[in-house]
Amino acid sequence: MASKLLDRLRRTLFKEGELPADADADADTADEFPESSELEDDTDYVSAKLGGTLCFEGDAVLDSEEAGEASGQDSDSDFFGESLDNPCSSTDISPTSPTLKGSNMLTRQLQESWRSLRPRCVSEKLIFEVTDASVVQETSSKYVLYTLHVIQSGTFDKTPAVITRRYTDFERLHGRLRRRHGDEMDGVYFPRKKLRRNFAAETIAKRSRAFEQYLGHLHSLPELRAAPTFLEFFYLGDLRAGQMLLRVGRYQEAVGALLNALRLQEKLGCQQLLQQQPLQKAHWLFTLAALVSCFQDLEQPTEAQENCDRALQNLAPSSEALKQQPQPPQLHPLLVPLLQANVRLSWKISKDKRRWEALLQDIQELGVDVGNQPNLKECLIKENLEDSERDTKSKSKGDDHT
Repeated sequence: MASKLLDRLRRTLFKEGELPADADADADTADEFPESSELEDDTDYVSAKLGGTLCFEGDAVLDSEEAGEASGQDSDSDFFGESLDNPCSSTDISPTSPTLKGSNMLTRQLQESWRSLRPRCVSEKLIFEVTDASVVQETSSKYVLYTLHVIQSGTFDKTPAVITRRYTDFERLHGRLRRRHGDEMDGVYFPRKKLRRNFAAETIAKRSRAFEQYLGHLHSLPELRAAPTFLEFFYLGDLRAGQMLLRVGRYQEAVGALLNALRLQEKLGCQQLLQQQPLQKAHWLFTLAALVSCFQDLEQPTEAQENCDRALQNLAPSSEALKQQPQPPQLHPLLVPLLQANVRLSWKISKDKRRWEALLQDIQELGVDVGNQPNLKECLIKENLEDSERDTKSKSKGDDHT
């Protein structure tokens, strides 16, 4: 049908069928291959329709994506992602574009629109993925050890954190959360124990998926996501292991455990809870201070100084707050050792140390003997890393005595 219309149009244009030789050849080709001519005609028609200027409204794009209208492989969001990754996109070299300048303008408009929408479209959350489950046989027990990766979604997570837990660890977490957050735990499902076939591959696979969903459900509830019991389930084991390795002088192994604990605290948002939860603040400062001590002994002053700076950002008081302290001032036990370590490390790497020297001088003027303080490692070795459960029990015992 399309080839007949094309032939009629050509005859009208050239009057009484006076077609050039090239036109006759095209007509013969169209008669021999009608499907290809129809395909070419349709392509020209579509190209003509796409030759205009596109306009996108931010809210409209968001609504269509939420409604599932652009969820396929050929959605606009996928195309925009490709155009950002590849500057020479199809829009830049399209033969149907009126001018190269107009094409570049269109590409920039699409990129700016996508950049403005991207923060709203991408929602960051944690993914808990069981990557391995192995049966461990010990002298008096046999159990399954699950390896979980904690991954930050929404961005490319270069440093996923890893934990290994067994069924009893999850069961203990569930029991503690039910005691302390009974109302929020009403609708949370926990996989039950089995009397038989606990080590069958099918049972292990089902439990792996169940543990992923269980942790994801807990993290989706704001009250439980910030609960100290939930947070400590992830990082406190590595923190205690790092302290034990620090005590025996195995600094390189301690760094591995401490860095994993730090990544877990960062992903779980512990840094945003420091003012509301003193125990999490103590754990956060211990992690950074222990890394400072280990990196110093490994002769890595740059890494040590960076962690020292991070710790002091949350610990160092301002000059005004320091002047309001009673005499002698009640300071955090890690403050002076961290300040002294930061002065030495900054001097080693040729970094400005005047701010920390001035703060040390202010503390000394308030009557604190800064030269007679335990060093950083001594403070860390003596530190008692309590969890929220023990802290709650000690408080309840104190209430009973009163």
